[in-house]
Amino acid sequence: MKKSLFLYLFIIAVLMNIFTYMYFSKRTSYEETHSANTITKFKDSLNVMGNKLSDADYFSLENNQNAQTYFDNSDLKTYPSYHDLAEVVKAKLIALNDDPNGNPYVGQAQLGGQKFIINKAKVLNHRWIIADYSDGNYWGEVLLKYFINADDTVSFEIIQSVIYQKTTE
Repeated sequence: MKKSLFLYLFIIAVLMNIFTYMYFSKRTSYEETHSANTITKFKDSLNVMGNKLSDADYFSLENNQNAQTYFDNSDLKTYPSYHDLAEVVKAKLIALNDDPNGNPYVGQAQLGGQKFIINKAKVLNHRWIIADYSDGNYWGEVLLKYFINADDTVSFEIIQSVIYQKTTE
């Protein structure tokens, strides 16, 4: 009886070891496959997002070789690169927000007690800027032409301005 008990315990121990070995070997291969699939999925997502960012940033001075060449061939020696020039142009446009009547280049008259100011601006190329403006209640966008004058001042001209209807919530 004692021998058969040890034989049964030995068989159970061997079976448990076999099942444990199979479980852990399958689990390891599953985790490796799962992590490889996850990494592939993340790489694909990263590529998709990179492509979307590239498409969204297509109209920008940083990606427009022709506009960069225009500045490289110009007589503007004050600004060593188009990056510096774009930052100066945006800063000068946003500095006009200090006007008591609001920024004159939003293309909208004051609608209430608040003045319109430009919140964000993006230099699209060597001639155009798109900007977002608001007075806290109304929002809009404006397309501007800009010119770098001989005395390194910047002048602006409104091409088109759009204001959105006030939403009621």
